[in-house]
Amino acid sequence: MTKTGGQLIVEALKANGVRQVSCVPGESYLAVLDALYESGIDVMVCRQEGGAAMMADTWGRLSGEPGICMVTRGPGATNASAGLHIARQDSIPMILFVGQIGRDMKEREAFQEVEYRRAFTEFAKWVGEIDDARRIPEFVTRAFAVATSGRPGPVVLTLPEDMLVDVVEAPQARAYTRVESHPGPSQIAQFDKLLKEAQRPMIILGGTRWNEQAVADIAEFADRFKLPVGCSFRRQMLFDHLHPSYAGDIGIGINPALAKEVRESDLLILVGARMSEMPSSSYTLIDIPYPAQKLVHVFPDPEELGRLYRPDLAICAGPAEFAAAVQSLEPPARPIWAERKSAMHDAYLKWSTPPGIGPGKVHMGPIMDWIEENVAEDTIFTNGAGNYATWLHRFHRFRKFNTQSAPTSGSMGYGLPAAVAAKKLFPEREVVCFAGDGCFMMHGQEFITAVRYDLPIITVLVNNGIYGTIRMHQEREYPGRVSGTDLINPDFVAYAKAFGGHGELVEQTEDFGPAYLRARASGKPAIIEVRLDPEAITPAKTLTQIREKS
Repeated sequence: MTKTGGQLIVEALKANGVRQVSCVPGESYLAVLDALYESGIDVMVCRQEGGAAMMADTWGRLSGEPGICMVTRGPGATNASAGLHIARQDSIPMILFVGQIGRDMKEREAFQEVEYRRAFTEFAKWVGEIDDARRIPEFVTRAFAVATSGRPGPVVLTLPEDMLVDVVEAPQARAYTRVESHPGPSQIAQFDKLLKEAQRPMIILGGTRWNEQAVADIAEFADRFKLPVGCSFRRQMLFDHLHPSYAGDIGIGINPALAKEVRESDLLILVGARMSEMPSSSYTLIDIPYPAQKLVHVFPDPEELGRLYRPDLAICAGPAEFAAAVQSLEPPARPIWAERKSAMHDAYLKWSTPPGIGPGKVHMGPIMDWIEENVAEDTIFTNGAGNYATWLHRFHRFRKFNTQSAPTSGSMGYGLPAAVAAKKLFPEREVVCFAGDGCFMMHGQEFITAVRYDLPIITVLVNNGIYGTIRMHQEREYPGRVSGTDLINPDFVAYAKAFGGHGELVEQTEDFGPAYLRARASGKPAIIEVRLDPEAITPAKTLTQIREKS
């Protein structure tokens, strides 16, 4: 049976279990849009390609299957590159389909022409262009395999518009085969030996390719061995923060006591983590290339093992496979590190207790306390980048797997589109987006996407009228010389209502709880604008203190 290229693309997506596509439409891939018409695949129409790509990233982040995004050529694709970069740095499986100019127009700088294999090499694991519609099943199968294998990441496939209307015969598409890597028995035995010789061991969890069972397995292992466990930057959902083994998050603004423990450990067990700039405190926690600590590095891609840190034991395996394998190990009768583990957990609890008051009439500490007491343990939190995010990643205690979607790349604008995708994937769960005023406005237009698809997310919009993180650094480096960091904002309550959502304004701390409950009860996408004094720039220091110390 002959089919068009557009039909073959959709057939291949269905064969690989795709349920959701985020997109901004374009004339360059009309044939695919037509094939999607009666396909049974949900098409989420977005308002900007960056937001669409971030939604696909979140879908991949929370489902483990590649998120699918479709955009048009030129400016559509370059807009989407923001989400592509996030997926690359965060190791998220994602496939970006880009409508492309006709094959007979190449190399003429045609309308919106870009050569994506040159432009996107840094952003993707693989960039391919399908010139022959008969090869669509081959290319799409490869795209799914590449996106999910080893260290996951994004793939870009470009689709010349004339190829999509070619009528051809092609093989029936089949699902890709997931490739898993397992630790060998000798590696597990060597790991057991290293662990039992250690005096101050510690586990650090990170990366992707985790699942609920793997998280449960690693928690059980840590519990039996009385091991302290930390989570890499914005991977906090990998371990229950109230588990007696939890020592805290290893990322921006790390607890100094925890940083000291990492440096003084004699055995570090990195599981799924790469320990790049942010979690390694600018590459200072672990020496490169020869760590002061003995290092066991578990990672599913051999190219990462030994790339920065020379491990004493390298295990090329997925975190789920490693977590399952260590269940066979027997702990020492009385682990000598058990007291250290307890002390590290106590230090975490103290560090993660919010401050009571601060500058201004709104205090984020009590607001975080209210959130902890009034949201379910399976609530999904999303955020972009900015100082406001400190309140979430330091003071929220994650309890369950798949309750966090945040960019380790520090990309602003991510939180809102991430919340939209998370609510679509898990409609039965509450989804809360934390955003700053600067962060929100980068993809705030996707609030209408939440309204259109009846996705009642709650956005806690912390408005201090500045680009807070940059202002903090500015006051430290160039005190009193404010340049480029002040903001003028819209009325966010009116903004929410104009889009058909629910809006609340919080100007006193005690107003937050009732505002949140009204937002939840509205059944609509909601924005709760929290007016925060710009002096309250961090939980520990004010802007004035930072300026004067400089």
